[in-house]
Amino acid sequence: MKEIDVVKSLAALAQEVRLRVFRALVMAGDAGLTPGILADQLDVAPNTLSFHLKELAHSGLISQERQGRNLIYRASFATMNELLSYLTENCCQGAACLSPAATACSCSQETPDN
Repeated sequence: MKEIDVVKSLAALAQEVRLRVFRALVMAGDAGLTPGILADQLDVAPNTLSFHLKELAHSGLISQERQGRNLIYRASFATMNELLSYLTENCCQGAACLSPAATACSCSQETPDN
């Protein structure tokens, strides 16, 4: 994934309503959701939702398909996975990442002041 695409994706997700929309579409899976269902589920005005859907589509994080009279929006899992891969590509200083249990143990052993 190119750096400019990463910036677009992160910028699109750096807004509360867009993040909620994206999460709802991820949970909906391949079936996707119509704008009406999204607006009802998230309690967002349709015109506001339209603006946010446009921003997410521009970033490549979601796609739109017309089915008859309805528009169906879906999360782009390929783009989401590319973004996650980009963000974790150099984690752990290039070494294989530790297991979650080992990571929990590597936390500071400081005790809270009482």
